[in-house]
Amino acid sequence: MADGKVFSNGQLLQWLALQQAEMLQRTIELASINSGSFNASGVNQVAELIKSYCQPLDGKIETIETSDLKKWNDQGELQHLTLGNILKITKRPNAPLQIYLGGHLDTVFDKTHHFQNITHVDSNTIQGPGVTDLKGGLMVMLYALIAFEKNIDCKNIGWTILLNPDEEIGSPGSAAYIEKTAKTCDIGLIYEPSFPDGNLAGARKGSGNFTAKVSGRSAHAGREHHLGRNAIRAMADFISQLDDLNGQVPGITINPGVINGGVATNVVPDLCLFQFNIRLEKLQDQQWCQQKIQQLVEQINARDGITLELQGGFTRQPKLITPKNKKLFELAIDCGKSINLNLDYLPTGGCCDGNNLSAVGLPNIDTLGVQGGRIHSDQEYLIINSLHQRAQLSLLILQRLAATADQWNADRQQRCRP
Repeated sequence: MADGKVFSNGQLLQWLALQQAEMLQRTIELASINSGSFNASGVNQVAELIKSYCQPLDGKIETIETSDLKKWNDQGELQHLTLGNILKITKRPNAPLQIYLGGHLDTVFDKTHHFQNITHVDSNTIQGPGVTDLKGGLMVMLYALIAFEKNIDCKNIGWTILLNPDEEIGSPGSAAYIEKTAKTCDIGLIYEPSFPDGNLAGARKGSGNFTAKVSGRSAHAGREHHLGRNAIRAMADFISQLDDLNGQVPGITINPGVINGGVATNVVPDLCLFQFNIRLEKLQDQQWCQQKIQQLVEQINARDGITLELQGGFTRQPKLITPKNKKLFELAIDCGKSINLNLDYLPTGGCCDGNNLSAVGLPNIDTLGVQGGRIHSDQEYLIINSLHQRAQLSLLILQRLAATADQWNADRQQRCRP
């Protein structure tokens, strides 16, 4: 595509189909870099490559540093973990319609995980860490935008790309930037992977991540067992009572996830750490959870020689389908039909930065990325031809939004209020 030339819709769709090999090559290039959430150098290396891929967009590129994450280590000591940088790219900030385009740079696979390589399963499938969640989605976003910039109506849309380094751990270092940016936009498009069948995620549960630390008193398990205060036993009681909260309120699930404690079987353990996750469908259910958890903490802390502390909280509110969000889904579904994609939107218990956008009232679709599956496992796979198909879908969505800009920007002023 020559610079400055405006292309027809058919030409742009065809161009995207011809870019699939390059999109795949760059997806593999990105996924070959370990970008576990706590591998800040790897995450930043991915961001640098993305910068080079974004040159045709001619946008303003910014790198934003995040604060360290404070977290207990396995010894119960507060550690400061460095996170990667946020990559922000903007263009036409004064256009009538402002679009938020989001994705993340990190994966769930740290540097010690065995799943580090990309393999070709067949002519239309690859496996690899983050190929679907979310490196392929980044290519879908960028190539759709490159094509859109050749559209005659592109002047009607200003856009902000915000790529964060910490989505897989709940976006603790980037949530404030996501909120700030979302308040200046009218529509959100996020490139998390679709469902394996290609459908879109609709309503999402909210989420909270917590760490509990129980401190007790060590002692010889045989000679002076009576002098010890067993941190593991206290934590076991806390976990049991916490898990019993499941089923008491519809839509709330509590998952005990990770536990660590003890040094030897002949020592009364004086430390135990435990991580758990809560999912809920209604925002008001956060208060019920917090009250119940606080009651359990107080019961444990009433024991002689035992102290239980909590770290963390609710980081993502439930994402509900508002009338404007429904309208956006219907637009996307209609666009899909024109390229033979039969789409629907379905509720899910998962959450992502789409929850964050909804929390500030920004209607959004958050599963515009590639088609694949088994994400967060060593079987993660990507359907190769979904790279160009999903880029075509996003191009059509952007074109429709540009042609109807005045129908989508009425709420921005209210969101921008302090």
